[in-house]
Amino acid sequence: MENFEKIAGQEAGILSLNKQPFTNLDGELLMLPDKRRNHGLERLYTALENQLREVAVSRERPIERYRISVRICKKAMVKLKNYMSGYTFEDLNEEIHFFKVIKPQFYSQYIFFINVFNFLLQRPAGGETIQRDYIHTHLAELKTFFDHNRAFYSYYRSGMTQLDEVYYTRGGFGVHAELEDFEEDEQYSTSHDYKLSKIIANEKFQEYLNIELAKLQVGPEQLLQPFKPAQWTASQTDAVELIYALKATGAVNNGNIDIAELVGIFEYAFSIELKEYYHKYTDITRRKKEMAVFLVKLKEGLLRWINDKMGL
Repeated sequence: MENFEKIAGQEAGILSLNKQPFTNLDGELLMLPDKRRNHGLERLYTALENQLREVAVSRERPIERYRISVRICKKAMVKLKNYMSGYTFEDLNEEIHFFKVIKPQFYSQYIFFINVFNFLLQRPAGGETIQRDYIHTHLAELKTFFDHNRAFYSYYRSGMTQLDEVYYTRGGFGVHAELEDFEEDEQYSTSHDYKLSKIIANEKFQEYLNIELAKLQVGPEQLLQPFKPAQWTASQTDAVELIYALKATGAVNNGNIDIAELVGIFEYAFSIELKEYYHKYTDITRRKKEMAVFLVKLKEGLLRWINDKMGL
Protein backbone atom coordinates (compact mmCIF):
# COMPACT_ATOMS: atom_id res chain seq x y z
CA MET A 1 0.00 0.00 0.00
CA GLU A 2 1.15 3.54 -0.63
CA ASN A 3 2.53 5.45 2.31
CA PHE A 4 -0.23 7.54 3.96
CA GLU A 5 2.04 10.55 4.43
CA LYS A 6 2.93 10.61 0.74
CA ILE A 7 -0.72 10.51 -0.30
CA ALA A 8 -1.72 13.24 2.17
CA GLY A 9 1.16 15.40 1.04
CA GLN A 10 0.16 15.09 -2.61
CA GLU A 11 -3.44 16.02 -1.87
CA ALA A 12 -2.67 18.97 0.41
CA GLY A 13 0.28 20.23 -1.62
CA ILE A 14 2.77 19.45 1.14
CA LEU A 15 6.21 18.52 -0.13
CA SER A 16 7.89 18.02 3.22
CA LEU A 17 6.55 17.66 6.76
CA ASN A 18 8.28 18.55 10.00
CA LYS A 19 8.51 15.96 12.74
CA GLN A 20 6.57 18.09 15.19
CA PRO A 21 3.83 16.73 17.47
CA PHE A 22 0.43 18.40 17.47
CA THR A 23 -2.85 18.11 19.29
CA ASN A 24 -6.26 17.18 17.99
CA LEU A 25 -9.35 19.36 18.32
CA ASP A 26 -9.86 18.10 21.87
CA GLY A 27 -6.36 19.12 22.88
CA GLU A 28 -5.05 15.55 23.07
CA LEU A 29 -1.87 14.30 21.48
CA LEU A 30 -2.65 12.20 18.45
CA MET A 31 -1.46 8.67 19.11
CA LEU A 32 -0.82 7.49 15.56
CA PRO A 33 2.61 5.87 15.06
CA ASP A 34 4.01 8.42 12.57
CA LYS A 35 3.78 12.03 13.77
CA ARG A 36 4.59 13.31 10.30
CA ARG A 37 1.46 11.57 9.06
CA ASN A 38 -0.51 13.31 11.82
CA HIS A 39 0.99 16.59 10.77
CA GLY A 40 -0.28 16.04 7.25
CA LEU A 41 -3.82 15.45 8.53
CA GLU A 42 -3.60 18.55 10.70
CA ARG A 43 -2.47 20.58 7.71
CA LEU A 44 -5.37 19.27 5.66
CA TYR A 45 -7.89 20.18 8.34
CA THR A 46 -6.29 23.57 8.91
CA ALA A 47 -6.60 24.24 5.17
CA LEU A 48 -10.30 23.43 5.45
CA GLU A 49 -10.69 25.78 8.43
CA ASN A 50 -8.91 28.59 6.59
CA GLN A 51 -11.15 28.23 3.52
CA LEU A 52 -14.27 28.24 5.69
CA ARG A 53 -13.03 31.29 7.54
CA GLU A 54 -12.44 33.18 4.29
CA VAL A 55 -16.00 32.41 3.22
CA ALA A 56 -17.37 33.47 6.62
CA VAL A 57 -15.92 36.99 6.29
CA SER A 58 -16.81 37.38 2.61
CA ARG A 59 -19.49 39.79 1.40
CA GLU A 60 -21.72 37.04 0.05
CA ARG A 61 -25.28 36.74 1.34
CA PRO A 62 -25.49 34.43 4.40
CA ILE A 63 -27.27 31.64 2.54
CA GLU A 64 -24.68 31.77 -0.25
CA ARG A 65 -21.82 31.62 2.29
CA TYR A 66 -23.26 28.43 3.73
CA ARG A 67 -23.82 26.98 0.27
CA ILE A 68 -20.15 27.58 -0.55
CA SER A 69 -19.08 26.16 2.82
CA VAL A 70 -21.01 22.95 2.16
CA ARG A 71 -19.19 22.56 -1.16
CA ILE A 72 -15.79 23.19 0.48
CA CYS A 73 -16.47 20.60 3.19
CA LYS A 74 -17.58 18.03 0.65
CA LYS A 75 -14.35 18.42 -1.30
CA ALA A 76 -12.31 18.02 1.89
CA MET A 77 -14.23 14.84 2.76
CA VAL A 78 -13.45 13.40 -0.67
CA LYS A 79 -9.76 14.09 -0.14
CA LEU A 80 -9.85 12.42 3.26
CA LYS A 81 -11.51 9.34 1.82
CA ASN A 82 -8.90 9.18 -0.93
CA TYR A 83 -6.24 8.97 1.77
CA MET A 84 -7.97 5.95 3.27
CA SER A 85 -8.11 4.10 -0.01
CA GLY A 86 -4.32 3.82 0.02
CA TYR A 87 -3.60 3.18 3.68
CA THR A 88 -3.82 0.26 6.10
CA PHE A 89 -4.05 1.00 9.82
CA GLU A 90 -1.14 -0.15 11.95
CA ASP A 91 -3.39 -1.42 14.76
CA LEU A 92 -6.80 -1.03 16.40
CA ASN A 93 -5.78 2.08 18.33
CA GLU A 94 -4.93 3.87 15.11
CA GLU A 95 -8.20 2.78 13.51
CA ILE A 96 -10.21 3.89 16.54
CA HIS A 97 -8.48 7.25 16.56
CA PHE A 98 -9.24 7.90 12.92
CA PHE A 99 -12.95 7.11 13.17
CA LYS A 100 -13.39 8.69 16.60
CA VAL A 101 -11.42 11.92 16.13
CA ILE A 102 -10.17 12.64 12.63
CA LYS A 103 -13.07 11.68 10.38
CA PRO A 104 -15.74 13.34 12.59
CA GLN A 105 -13.79 16.61 12.46
CA PHE A 106 -14.46 16.81 8.73
CA TYR A 107 -17.92 15.28 8.62
CA SER A 108 -19.34 17.32 11.51
CA GLN A 109 -18.41 20.50 9.65
CA TYR A 110 -20.25 19.26 6.57
CA ILE A 111 -23.38 18.32 8.51
CA PHE A 112 -23.40 21.61 10.42
CA PHE A 113 -23.24 23.76 7.30
CA ILE A 114 -25.98 21.69 5.63
CA ASN A 115 -28.16 22.20 8.72
CA VAL A 116 -27.70 25.96 8.68
CA PHE A 117 -28.12 26.20 4.91
CA ASN A 118 -31.44 24.34 5.08
CA PHE A 119 -32.50 26.45 8.08
CA LEU A 120 -31.91 29.66 6.12
CA LEU A 121 -33.40 28.28 2.91
CA GLN A 122 -36.69 27.36 4.61
CA ARG A 123 -36.85 30.27 7.04
CA PRO A 124 -40.27 31.91 6.72
CA ALA A 125 -40.93 35.61 6.32
CA GLY A 126 -42.70 37.26 9.23
CA GLY A 127 -42.36 38.98 12.54
CA GLU A 128 -40.67 38.03 15.78
CA THR A 129 -43.32 35.48 16.82
CA ILE A 130 -43.07 33.56 13.54
CA GLN A 131 -39.27 33.63 13.66
CA ARG A 132 -39.21 32.51 17.28
CA ASP A 133 -41.58 29.61 16.59
CA TYR A 134 -39.47 28.52 13.62
CA ILE A 135 -36.29 28.47 15.72
CA HIS A 136 -38.00 26.65 18.60
CA THR A 137 -39.21 23.98 16.16
CA HIS A 138 -35.62 23.26 15.16
CA LEU A 139 -34.47 23.26 18.79
CA ALA A 140 -37.20 20.75 19.62
CA GLU A 141 -36.02 18.50 16.79
CA LEU A 142 -32.48 18.64 18.16
CA LYS A 143 -33.74 17.74 21.64
CA THR A 144 -35.52 14.74 20.14
CA PHE A 145 -32.29 13.67 18.45
CA PHE A 146 -30.26 13.92 21.65
CA ASP A 147 -32.97 12.11 23.65
CA HIS A 148 -33.12 9.33 21.05
CA ASN A 149 -29.34 8.89 21.27
CA ARG A 150 -29.11 9.46 25.02
CA ALA A 151 -26.94 6.44 25.81
CA PHE A 152 -24.31 7.09 23.16
CA TYR A 153 -24.45 10.85 23.78
CA SER A 154 -23.69 10.23 27.47
CA TYR A 155 -20.86 7.90 26.47
CA TYR A 156 -19.38 10.59 24.21
CA ARG A 157 -19.79 13.47 26.67
CA SER A 158 -18.34 11.50 29.59
CA GLY A 159 -15.15 10.67 27.70
CA MET A 160 -15.50 6.94 28.29
CA THR A 161 -13.48 4.56 26.10
CA GLN A 162 -14.64 1.07 27.10
CA LEU A 163 -16.73 0.56 23.96
CA ASP A 164 -14.48 2.36 21.51
CA GLU A 165 -13.48 -0.86 19.78
CA VAL A 166 -17.17 -1.64 19.16
CA TYR A 167 -18.15 1.87 18.09
CA TYR A 168 -15.11 2.96 16.10
CA THR A 169 -13.76 -0.07 14.25
CA ARG A 170 -15.09 -1.44 11.00
CA GLY A 171 -17.12 -4.62 10.81
CA GLY A 172 -19.22 -3.85 13.87
CA PHE A 173 -22.48 -3.22 12.01
CA GLY A 174 -25.48 -4.68 13.79
CA VAL A 175 -28.92 -5.42 12.40
CA HIS A 176 -30.39 -3.04 15.01
CA ALA A 177 -28.39 -0.10 13.77
CA GLU A 178 -30.06 2.82 12.05
CA LEU A 179 -29.40 2.95 8.33
CA GLU A 180 -29.22 6.76 8.34
CA ASP A 181 -26.08 6.59 10.45
CA PHE A 182 -24.17 4.47 7.96
CA GLU A 183 -22.38 5.12 4.74
CA GLU A 184 -22.61 2.58 1.94
CA ASP A 185 -18.85 1.94 2.05
CA GLU A 186 -18.30 -0.31 5.05
CA GLN A 187 -14.53 -0.07 4.58
CA TYR A 188 -14.76 3.62 5.37
CA SER A 189 -17.32 3.68 8.16
CA THR A 190 -18.05 2.20 11.56
CA SER A 191 -21.30 1.77 13.45
CA HIS A 192 -20.97 5.12 15.26
CA ASP A 193 -18.51 7.48 13.56
CA TYR A 194 -21.27 9.15 11.53
CA LYS A 195 -23.55 9.31 14.57
CA LEU A 196 -20.72 11.03 16.46
CA SER A 197 -20.31 13.49 13.60
CA LYS A 198 -24.02 14.28 13.79
CA ILE A 199 -23.82 14.85 17.54
CA ILE A 200 -20.91 17.27 17.20
CA ALA A 201 -22.65 19.08 14.33
CA ASN A 202 -25.97 19.25 16.16
CA GLU A 203 -24.34 20.69 19.28
CA LYS A 204 -22.89 23.42 17.11
CA PHE A 205 -26.20 23.96 15.31
CA GLN A 206 -27.93 24.24 18.68
CA GLU A 207 -25.55 27.04 19.64
CA TYR A 208 -26.26 28.76 16.31
CA LEU A 209 -30.02 28.61 16.93
CA ASN A 210 -29.66 29.98 20.45
CA ILE A 211 -27.72 32.94 19.05
CA GLU A 212 -30.51 33.52 16.52
CA LEU A 213 -32.98 33.59 19.41
CA ALA A 214 -30.81 36.08 21.28
CA LYS A 215 -30.74 38.33 18.22
CA LEU A 216 -34.53 38.44 18.22
CA GLN A 217 -34.53 39.54 21.85
CA VAL A 218 -31.82 42.21 21.90
CA GLY A 219 -31.22 42.90 18.21
CA PRO A 220 -28.16 41.83 16.18
CA GLU A 221 -26.26 45.11 16.59
CA GLN A 222 -26.49 45.05 20.38
CA LEU A 223 -25.57 41.36 20.42
CA LEU A 224 -22.46 41.88 18.31
CA GLN A 225 -21.35 45.12 20.00
CA PRO A 226 -21.66 44.40 23.75
CA PHE A 227 -18.48 46.25 24.75
CA LYS A 228 -16.13 49.01 23.74
CA PRO A 229 -13.35 47.99 21.32
CA ALA A 230 -10.25 46.61 23.05
CA GLN A 231 -6.75 46.32 21.62
CA TRP A 232 -4.46 43.31 21.97
CA THR A 233 -1.07 44.66 23.03
CA ALA A 234 0.92 41.44 23.36
CA SER A 235 2.42 39.74 20.28
CA GLN A 236 0.45 37.77 17.71
CA THR A 237 2.36 34.64 18.68
CA ASP A 238 1.26 35.18 22.29
CA ALA A 239 -2.33 35.40 21.08
CA VAL A 240 -2.00 32.14 19.14
CA GLU A 241 -0.46 30.41 22.16
CA LEU A 242 -3.39 31.51 24.32
CA ILE A 243 -5.98 30.47 21.72
CA TYR A 244 -4.53 26.97 21.35
CA ALA A 245 -4.35 26.66 25.15
CA LEU A 246 -8.04 27.54 25.42
CA LYS A 247 -8.82 24.90 22.81
CA ALA A 248 -6.58 22.23 24.33
CA THR A 249 -8.03 22.64 27.84
CA GLY A 250 -11.65 22.69 26.70
CA ALA A 251 -12.10 26.12 28.28
CA VAL A 252 -14.53 27.24 25.53
CA ASN A 253 -17.59 25.09 24.72
CA ASN A 254 -15.88 22.14 26.42
CA GLY A 255 -13.44 22.10 23.51
CA ASN A 256 -16.19 21.72 20.90
CA ILE A 257 -15.11 24.71 18.87
CA ASP A 258 -12.74 24.93 15.94
CA ILE A 259 -9.46 26.81 16.15
CA ALA A 260 -10.60 28.99 13.23
CA GLU A 261 -13.71 30.01 15.20
CA LEU A 262 -11.64 30.88 18.26
CA VAL A 263 -9.29 32.90 16.08
CA GLY A 264 -12.25 34.76 14.57
CA ILE A 265 -13.70 35.54 18.01
CA PHE A 266 -10.31 36.70 19.25
CA GLU A 267 -9.78 38.89 16.19
CA TYR A 268 -13.17 40.53 16.62
CA ALA A 269 -12.85 41.05 20.38
CA PHE A 270 -9.35 42.55 20.24
CA SER A 271 -9.33 44.24 16.81
CA ILE A 272 -6.40 42.18 15.58
CA GLU A 273 -5.73 40.18 12.41
CA LEU A 274 -3.93 36.91 13.17
CA LYS A 275 -2.23 36.08 9.90
CA GLU A 276 -0.89 32.54 9.32
CA TYR A 277 -1.80 31.50 12.86
CA TYR A 278 -1.01 27.84 12.15
CA HIS A 279 2.58 28.72 11.24
CA LYS A 280 2.87 30.65 14.49
CA TYR A 281 1.59 27.57 16.30
CA THR A 282 4.23 25.46 14.55
CA ASP A 283 6.90 27.95 15.66
CA ILE A 284 5.70 27.52 19.24
CA THR A 285 6.10 23.72 19.05
CA ARG A 286 9.69 24.18 17.86
CA ARG A 287 10.82 26.13 20.90
CA LYS A 288 13.79 24.44 22.55
CA LYS A 289 13.45 25.32 26.24
CA GLU A 290 9.92 26.37 27.13
CA MET A 291 7.05 25.98 24.66
CA ALA A 292 4.38 27.81 26.65
CA VAL A 293 6.32 31.06 27.13
CA PHE A 294 3.27 33.32 27.23
CA LEU A 295 1.31 31.01 29.54
CA VAL A 296 4.21 31.00 31.97
CA LYS A 297 4.30 34.79 31.75
CA LEU A 298 0.57 34.93 32.49
CA LYS A 299 0.96 32.66 35.51
CA GLU A 300 3.86 34.67 36.90
CA GLY A 301 2.03 37.94 36.29
CA LEU A 302 -1.13 36.69 38.03
CA LEU A 303 0.78 35.43 41.07
CA ARG A 304 2.71 38.69 41.30
CA TRP A 305 -0.51 40.71 41.05
CA ILE A 306 -2.19 38.60 43.77
CA ASN A 307 0.82 38.93 46.05
CA ASP A 308 0.92 42.70 45.56
CA LYS A 309 -2.81 43.06 46.26
CA MET A 310 -2.69 40.89 49.35
CA GLY A 311 0.55 42.38 50.57
CA LEU A 312 2.33 39.06 50.63
